[in-house]
Amino acid sequence: MDVLKKLFEQHFHSPVARVQPLQGQLGGSGRKIIRLANEELSAIGILYDVREENVAFLEFSRHFRRHGLPVPEIYGEDLGEGAYLEEDLGSTTLFEFLSTNRTSENIAAPAIEAYRKVVAVLPRFQIEAGRDLNYKLCYPRASFDRQSIAWDLNYFKYYFLRLAGIPFNEQALENDFGRLTKFLLSAPHDYFLYRDFQSRNIMWQDSQPFFLDYQGGRKGALQYDVASLLYDAKADLPPELRQQLLDHYLDGLASILKLERAVFMQHYYAYVYVRIMQALGAYGFRGFYERKAHFLQSVPYALKNLRWLLHNVTLPIGLPTLMDAFNSMLGSEKLQSLASDAENLTVRIFSFSFHRGWPKDETGNGGGFVFDGRNLPNPGRDERFKALTGKDAPVIEYLNQQESVHQFLASVLSLVDASVSEYQRRGFKDLMVSFGCTGGQHRSVYLAEQLAKRLRSRNGVEVVVRHRELENVHE
Repeated sequence: MDVLKKLFEQHFHSPVARVQPLQGQLGGSGRKIIRLANEELSAIGILYDVREENVAFLEFSRHFRRHGLPVPEIYGEDLGEGAYLEEDLGSTTLFEFLSTNRTSENIAAPAIEAYRKVVAVLPRFQIEAGRDLNYKLCYPRASFDRQSIAWDLNYFKYYFLRLAGIPFNEQALENDFGRLTKFLLSAPHDYFLYRDFQSRNIMWQDSQPFFLDYQGGRKGALQYDVASLLYDAKADLPPELRQQLLDHYLDGLASILKLERAVFMQHYYAYVYVRIMQALGAYGFRGFYERKAHFLQSVPYALKNLRWLLHNVTLPIGLPTLMDAFNSMLGSEKLQSLASDAENLTVRIFSFSFHRGWPKDETGNGGGFVFDGRNLPNPGRDERFKALTGKDAPVIEYLNQQESVHQFLASVLSLVDASVSEYQRRGFKDLMVSFGCTGGQHRSVYLAEQLAKRLRSRNGVEVVVRHRELENVHE
């Protein structure tokens, strides 16, 4: 941590006042992600001990910025300590933005427009910036070659099929893998392949996308990255929207590259399949093998994508054993139980004034958490904020600057996160979390919105927010 504070102070010539570990370090990489800030400035610090990956990210970032692509500026680095400091691009991922702009299958226009902007930028990474990239820095491979594909397919075979108890003939499956690999590599593959182009690696700030986590990039085919985004299991995009976005991507591609759509589509769905298998291997490794159950929450969404593919797509090559394995997965009682486990937990989040008593829990679950925000600095005492609420930017900015608010919120998030995980594990369907303050207008509203933002990024959680006193104002 000291090395990150040092990098911050060297770059900004200003001391660090707050250090906030971010949820990203709970993911699959082992990378520690930390926000460092003071009253005026903030940055993201990374601690990770794989030097080759760090070098790839730093050099790729500088290269992409030279090409005018929206990636973070690098503020400083200490490779000997496995540390670097980068631009803070906020806290809203594309996945979170999507989650706040959808009701089940119904995705609102702002989220669709966000995805359109993302797919429009992708060809610039793949082609314009990919032309003069130093591929010698790629780790662990310089291209998505036979070896890379074999790693992904074996990951799927051993950590998903085996651990999920799906039967298969190993030699017959290997024969299918060989045919699939040969077919994948017959597509043109002299472009930059981002490798993990999905909604949690894209930040959304000021109505624009910014891109992260391309340190695994290498040479490869164009189809892989757009397949990764559109068949991202957790995002659960409807088939019609996937097709619209694919068309928009291909329109953008056509403006900088001569490529017939029929040629692109010949290999596209094979890359969709291989990306889904790579993801399932990761879910199986983290979930079945390492016993991190929250990774298995994504499996039902991946199975939903496979079901659609099996009903709607015919590949140009025969892969009978692999297709049998997919059908066995869809019929597996063990995997079906994951689907039922992933049924939503509804978290109802309230803000209220203590003068009017606690909100009633209509579900019969007993009321859950009630947090008292009256000990926090009160924006309502400042004339500037009296007519505003905890949803307005000036109030949010004021509360974001208070160290006591960050400490309070960190404690709340820790308690609620633990309860959500346990409620999901035990199959509970309702949890209520209430925040009270004096008037129910500023602090409690802010805290409720912050918790809602955090929980919307979790799979299997439906978030309902009610600001009781604000509703009464408008009655």
